[in-house]
Amino acid sequence: MKKVLFATTALIATASVAAADVRLSGYGRFGLDYNAANKTVVGRSETNITSRLRLQFDMSAETDGGVGFNARFRAQAESRDGTAGTAVFNGARFGVTYGGLAVNVGNIIGAMENAPGMYVTGARSAGTGIDGMGFQSLTVRGADTTTGTLGTFIWDAYSSAGTGTNGIEALYSAGGFTGHVSYSQRNGGTVAGTAGGEARTAVMLTYSFSDYYVTGAYQSASNTTAITTSGGTVLDANDGAFFLAAGGNWGNFGAKLAYGSTDVADSVTLEGNMDIGAASNLIVWVNSTDVDAALLADTTVSGTTTRGANAAEADGTSFGINYQYDLGGGATFVAGYVNSAASTNDDSFQAGVYFSF
Repeated sequence: MKKVLFATTALIATASVAAADVRLSGYGRFGLDYNAANKTVVGRSETNITSRLRLQFDMSAETDGGVGFNARFRAQAESRDGTAGTAVFNGARFGVTYGGLAVNVGNIIGAMENAPGMYVTGARSAGTGIDGMGFQSLTVRGADTTTGTLGTFIWDAYSSAGTGTNGIEALYSAGGFTGHVSYSQRNGGTVAGTAGGEARTAVMLTYSFSDYYVTGAYQSASNTTAITTSGGTVLDANDGAFFLAAGGNWGNFGAKLAYGSTDVADSVTLEGNMDIGAASNLIVWVNSTDVDAALLADTTVSGTTTRGANAAEADGTSFGINYQYDLGGGATFVAGYVNSAASTNDDSFQAGVYFSF
């Protein structure tokens, strides 16, 4: 049941494709979500139902010469914190494959997103509990340029509920080696005829051997919106982000060590997992995040004292526990608990069912 997370989406993208093939797949998940942080939100209950239904469409064709063409898009509806989610279609990803090489355009996977060990190993939500519970185990921490809140996703990733980054990427696998390069350019700026928005370039290299892997990923970005603290220090959360991880399995046990760094925070996650009998798996992780002192000390931004307090909510130690029981037939019972670094209202618990089809 335990799996080393070797970038599932990349493996799908580089797999050989059959001629004129259309496939439907997906999953549903639903359960109860208790979040103590909702105590501070007006009009929101601490306990709610969390749910998601995803339907995925994969289309492919292959030429007589063995060149494959493929496309993917999703329909998804979800609800969190007592709000009714709207069903949406996401942006499509298109790909060309030949041998171990794949080139994708559109709603790309993203090289840093695709690094093994980025998310919780083998978890059905890729995080903790039914819906990831905020993905507190992530080690690459960005910051919102206005509030200074840490934990935002600052790298390109396949979007299930939006258009995605509309970028281009190349993936190559041979033996135990996997390489991934991605590039995206957003609209923006003030010059006619040029995109002018944020541009991201990322690279990921992974080597796997037997039941073990080592990986590294790096992202550079230009035309970003930097954070200027009240002390005059300039921080850029999106540029110069990197990630390192190593992990593996030893029979019924597995472990992972991951490290991430940006201009605003350094973060380390240690994870261990264990199979319990033939159907159960238990994952425990602990994360330590050290936020840049300039961001923690920032108390005045345009007359508003927010950044120091918001950044401090991610500075410190978080831990989580994820339990899964295989019910058979593609269904899994999942329960999770997270204690975040937030000084108050930091406990979350979820329990529910995940089923794939």
